[in-house]
Amino acid sequence: MNRVACGLLLILVFTGTVFSQDTDLDRRVMALSSELRCLVCQNQTLADSNADLAVDLRRQIREQLGSGKSERDVLDFMVQRYGDFVLYRPPLKASTVLLWIGPFLLVILGLILLARKVRATDRKEPPLSEAQRARAAALIEPRKE
Repeated sequence: MNRVACGLLLILVFTGTVFSQDTDLDRRVMALSSELRCLVCQNQTLADSNADLAVDLRRQIREQLGSGKSERDVLDFMVQRYGDFVLYRPPLKASTVLLWIGPFLLVILGLILLARKVRATDRKEPPLSEAQRARAAALIEPRKE
């Protein structure tokens, strides 16, 4: 049994799946991974994604931070390589203004359409004239033969 446990431990060590003892580096990698979008999943951060590309990008972040680069340097590298889309919260600039303002515009448009719909249903029909009442009564009443 000990041979099996030792063998598994050696496999884990050589495949690189044993976690680093550098908890500060781990924390920095996870914090930075939470700021970047998974390019495969697109609705998840790199920290949340298990896609192969996300794993590779987390490994690359770890390597860059481990080599002494700052978080800003790593973010700049990722943006240069993948564009502003890789940022989970893209900066407000001319090319991303629609991303920031778009949801608010959609809410305002929805409220305007809702208000119009409510006003349209609140409009009351004008009262019937005497001629219309007589005609309606004639249609409703049973015919006497």
